[in-house]
Formats: sequence, C-alpha cells, structure tokens
Amino acid sequence: MTDEKDYFLELSSNPIRFEPVSKIANVFFDDANQQVFVVRSGGATGVVVKGPDDCKSTDFRMDDKGDVVSIKFSPDLKVLAIQRSQKSVEFVNFSGAIDSVEYSQSCKGKATNILGIAWTCANEIVFVTDHGIELYQVSSEKRTLRSLKTYTLQVNWFVYQPETSLLVLSSGPLGNILHPFQFKPGVATRLPKFEVDLPIIPKPPRVCLLERDVTTAVLYGKCVIVVLRHQARTSVGGTGAEIVIYTLQKEAPPRKTDILKLDTSGRFAVNVVDSLVIVHHQASKKSMLFDIKLPGYSDGFVTYHRPVVPPSPIRPLKLKVTLPPNNSLEEVSYELYSPNWVVFQPNIVIDAKIGCLWYVTLRLEPLLAHFEDKRQLVDFLLQRSNSKDVLLGVCRRLLEKDSQLPLEQIAYVFDKLAAKEGCVDPSDMYVHVFSKFADEGEDRFHFVVSTLVEYIRSLVQHQLPVPYCHNELLINALVQNRRFHQLHQFLQYHVLTDSKPLACLLLSLHAVYPPATQLALDMLKRLGTANEEIVEVLLSQKRVLSAIRFVQNLGTSDSISARKFLEAARMTEDPSIFFAVFKFFEHRNESLRGVPEFAKGEHCEQYVKHFEALYSDT
Repeated sequence: MTDEKDYFLELSSNPIRFEPVSKIANVFFDDANQQVFVVRSGGATGVVVKGPDDCKSTDFRMDDKGDVVSIKFSPDLKVLAIQRSQKSVEFVNFSGAIDSVEYSQSCKGKATNILGIAWTCANEIVFVTDHGIELYQVSSEKRTLRSLKTYTLQVNWFVYQPETSLLVLSSGPLGNILHPFQFKPGVATRLPKFEVDLPIIPKPPRVCLLERDVTTAVLYGKCVIVVLRHQARTSVGGTGAEIVIYTLQKEAPPRKTDILKLDTSGRFAVNVVDSLVIVHHQASKKSMLFDIKLPGYSDGFVTYHRPVVPPSPIRPLKLKVTLPPNNSLEEVSYELYSPNWVVFQPNIVIDAKIGCLWYVTLRLEPLLAHFEDKRQLVDFLLQRSNSKDVLLGVCRRLLEKDSQLPLEQIAYVFDKLAAKEGCVDPSDMYVHVFSKFADEGEDRFHFVVSTLVEYIRSLVQHQLPVPYCHNELLINALVQNRRFHQLHQFLQYHVLTDSKPLACLLLSLHAVYPPATQLALDMLKRLGTANEEIVEVLLSQKRVLSAIRFVQNLGTSDSISARKFLEAARMTEDPSIFFAVFKFFEHRNESLRGVPEFAKGEHCEQYVKHFEALYSDT
C-alpha cells in the first residue's frame, strides 16, 4: 500500500457537487467558464448551474423545446447559447434571470451540421461545422447575430482551448491533418496546418486520430497540442503508448518538440497542473507526471521524457454521502480512476454519475525524495507556483551537516534563487535558513562563512540589495571565531555592503577588535551621508582634533556647536587638546563676528572659566 507521504496528486477536498446524470437530468460542462449545467426535462423543470464560485452559479427555468445538445454562457455571463439541433443555435439574454425571448442563428448550407460551439470573447461565438467554422458577433441589445468570418474545410472533430482561444480542427480521411485557428475580438487567424504522425495507417483508410486523444494546453507559457499515440511510432525508449507534444510556432506549422514515454497501454486521460503533464492510467489506477523542462534524451529534433517520479495513485478520497434509511450523512471511500471519469483541461475531473467535479492538485513534498540531483530539484521547484515554503525547507536541508553538498552546487542553487524574482527573497532565506544554520558550532565555521559569502556574492552578481541582517550574520560568525583578519579582508575588498547599521556594528566591536573603529569610520566616509555620525564617533573616542579637521575638510566648521566640542575636549583631561580646541573657536568667533568672545547664546561660560583656570598664570 502506498504511504500517505508518497501521494503527489490529490483531488480538491471540497468538490463542486451537482445532481447526478439520470433519465430526466442531463449534465453538461463548459470548460471556458468551468460551469456544470444540470438540465432537467429539457429545462422545463429547471436548469442548475454550478461554478467555481457563487458569481458563476445560478438556476433558472426555460421552455422544453427538445433535447439540449450543448449549453454555454458567454464569458460575461450575459448571454446563454443553447444548441438543440445540428442546424441552429438559440440565444437568450440573461441578467440574474432568463429573458423570455429567444433568438436563433442557423448554420450556413443545407447540408451543413453543427459539431459544436465555443464563445471566443464576450460577444463573439464560433460555430464549428462539418464544413468549417463560422464566427458570429452577438448583439444582445438587438437580439441578432452578424457573420464576421467563415472558413470552409472538411471537419471530423475539434478541440478548443479557452485560455488562449485556440481552436484545432481535424480533417482528412485519417483525421490526422490538424488545422489550428486563433481568435481575438473580431479576428479569426488561420495558422499553418500540420500532419500528425500515425503509428499504423489502417486499410481501408478511416478516421483513427480521435478527439479523445488530442488535447490543447499551455505549458510554460507556450500553446501546445498534446496527442496520445496508443502505440509508439519509434523504438526509442521502449514500446507502449506515448504522448507527442506539438509546440505552436509564430510563422511555421506546429513543431514536434517532445515525446512522453508511457511504457504501458490502455485507457489514458491527460491533465495539466502547473505546466506539468499528468497522465492518468485507468488499468493500473496510477498517474504519471512529466516535466518537459527537465532534461531528457534528444535525437537532435525531439526530446524524449520519462516520468519525473514513479507512477503513483491519487491520494485516497472520502466523500460525504446521504445513506438510507435515516438519510444520515456519512463518509465513504470513493473509487478513484472510475470508468465514469471525464477529464477536462487544465486540471478538472468530473464524475457525472455521482455528481462531483474536482480539481487535480499537486503535492510537492512527496516528490522531493525522488531527485538525486538537488540542483535539478531546485530547478523543478522554482517552476512551480506556491513552492516557496518547500524551497526554503529544501535549502535548509541542503545546508545540514549530513547533506555534504559541494559548495559549487550550493552556489548554483543560490544563483537560481536570485535569478527567479519574487520567489524566495533574502529576508526569507535569513529567517528560515541562515539564522538557524549560522548557529552551528566551531566544527563547521569554514563552511558557514563560505556559504554566507557565496550567498552574498550571488545577490550582488544579480544586482540585488544585500540586507544588513546577512552582513551581521557573517560578521558575528567571524567575531565569535576570532577571525578578525578575515573580517578585515571582507571589508577591504567590499564583500560586505557599506551601510550605517553595519558601521555601527563595527563600532560595537571596538573592545574585542580596536581596528574595527577605523574600519567603521572609513565605511561612513564612503557612504558620504553619515558626516554627523563620523563626528560623533570621533568625539566619543576623544579624537576631538580629528573631528575638527574632518568638519574643516567638509567646509562646515562655521556651523558646528562650540559647546559640544569644548565639552568633548574637557572630557579628554588633556590640557593641550582643550587649549587647541578653545583657540580654534576663538579664531572662528573673530572671523565670524570680529571679536574672540563667545556669544551668550552659545552657553560657553563654563568653558571660558575652565580655560582661565588652566592658563591664568600664563
């Protein structure tokens, strides 16, 4: 039995519940709005719409005008399209309640049949027919439709990707000529067609590439067409089924870029979660996970991929159901990989027989143990959404004593983190990784310092600010181990970023390392915005004459407080220093006011008396 921690997929804990399919209730799903429609008795006894949130959920009644083939709201939920026949589509305005007036649009051509419909934007809808596509603009105010564009070609079936407005049509006797179309408001663009390779061509020819085997998706921001081949066309990587990924190009036909080796046969279904391709296999009741970003085997044209981790079942699930005879609500185990499953993109599973819609979600923690190369693991996690906490945990473990990861690999990880903006910032690393890591003892001192320096180097290289807390951590590690020469070198070669807090930290080290004071002063001078702090430091160290020379060089000696400097000079208990400072201010007074005496507002009477006491006999 699979351990709980090994399940890397699970279904959402709160499924969207709806009335199960029955003789009087038909169930439809609109993947664009992710809405389930339960139509009872053609709508006469009610239509219940369940969406991912309350604003996409509603219920209403409509006249029973025959069996519903397809039913979909416009993206803004203001117009409802209802297909009841192969010849026309009815429309009805909707504003909290359904309008009483329907308006209709027939497809073009007497021999033409509608295969399906798709809203391409709030007021445009495409009819896919067996003779091509018809794009219409819907005017809800006038209750009319206007033809915008028509393309004529023989069509077997179609798939539509609402996220990118990509429509793919199948044509040809084998069904393997695919025609992509992309829609923008008012525009339908026909992209270059392409031919899907078939492992076996039947005789006589028949449509053997089916709608159920083709999916459109978005992987890492690129539109792709995913094709399931139940039999491998090449011997590369073994036999069994495989999935071929065709990536759309700007000017050229879609290019075959990747092949996912399934190495088994049977019934499959495909989801996409966080740019990962998930392949569900019904017979084994397991799912496979593929990442086309990870390296695989390449023949120079196509990259072949194997599952990232061994196939695993979806995490077991329990459903709350009402049980007779007391109609009590109890939890029962649900059969995963049910034959009743219908899968929609990107990550939706529907079981219409019991009336549940789930979202397939990824659990990252169970995947960690399967990556021997920790650099590859970090690359993988950086591509996942909501992976910050897991990444921080991985970084913490990489720096543990038993990890023994070489420093160059740790540097690679730091560079990857720094390059991915907005994922793991330095403050996260400080709180969750380095603050614990730096507390380790003398036996790992060299590794601790080397790692901290490497992280600071990575931030600087990627032009990211180095927070003071990281510099403080490094300095404390050096001081605790009395590596003052190293500290001196790091400051001399600007490994540590100049800042006022860092200079203050250096000043606090005066008792254990006196040269740190001069290092702090040099740093404050380099900052150019800490002149007051430099003066205060010099005065606190009884270097009053140095402080005066500093303000003279700045050209601000006319504005300094005589009282502050005279008090600092008196505290030195060195008469020669007090004499020099007193005479400096007398000269300043004479220069500014023409007399050597201090002004009353300067409150220097006590220092005049002190000077007279020292030199009254002179």
